[in-house]
Amino acid sequence: MPLSAPLPNRAGLGLKPEHYAQILEHKPELGFFEVHAENYMGAGGPPHRYLEAICAHYPLSLHGVGLSIGGEKPLDKEHLKRLRFLIDKYSPASFSEHLAWSTHDTGYFNDLLPLPYTPKTLDQVCAHVSQVQDALGVRMLLENPSTYVLFEESTIDEIDFMAAIAQRTGCGLLLDVNNVMVSAVNHKRDPFAYVEAYPIDEVGEIHLAGYDETEDSAGERLLIDAHGSAIRPDVFELFLFTLKRTGPKPVLVEWDNDVPDFDTLYAESRRAQAALDAAAGREMRAAQ
Repeated sequence: MPLSAPLPNRAGLGLKPEHYAQILEHKPELGFFEVHAENYMGAGGPPHRYLEAICAHYPLSLHGVGLSIGGEKPLDKEHLKRLRFLIDKYSPASFSEHLAWSTHDTGYFNDLLPLPYTPKTLDQVCAHVSQVQDALGVRMLLENPSTYVLFEESTIDEIDFMAAIAQRTGCGLLLDVNNVMVSAVNHKRDPFAYVEAYPIDEVGEIHLAGYDETEDSAGERLLIDAHGSAIRPDVFELFLFTLKRTGPKPVLVEWDNDVPDFDTLYAESRRAQAALDAAAGREMRAAQ
């Protein structure tokens, strides 16, 4: 299997080009860095030189955003080849993608779009996940979506849908706590009940991020998965609840838009790490 040793159960950050030099100079205490695979599909150049240098000091998590695993069309085999090249080159500790679609015919959308939860789409997603794992030679993690609409034709609850994918394909799950909060508020669900019912044993990584807030046309609260701010207090509270179920896991702090200086990002990772340390302490006391 091309993956290296698993990600440590510590806090990590998304790697941003504006922070390359500071990271290499100071080598901050972090569990890992994550990159979006599509940003490193060029043949070479500065992005690869910096990534190679940083990977000499930190584990790497490779996160895909362009496979369109939830789409009806066959997966792009050339895209899979590019992903396999990155996995063979860097031996990341983890590879993950989204339960979403982003292509139609020859069109590509700059978004991760939701899909109806039906037996047909479950079969499609499972076939695509199995194809990805076979092509890449890895056990991938699949991330729960942030959603703004529900489909009338859906007949399967999202949690059951995710659990079925993991059971049928052997993949793991990436639990994005911010996505849980966004979807729960938008659809008037209890985010804590969602986490309580989630197939925790399949979770290999947790994501945290900040959301934006607005109102829909009816004046109802609407959350947007924006990744452009610090972790919101209600998301962090849900994260603490999640850790009580999962125990320590690799945790990524995402901040992809309006990226701040590295010290601000690092402070967010320290908050997450403190929560992980507390969870590890609880496990140790429980084992005594």
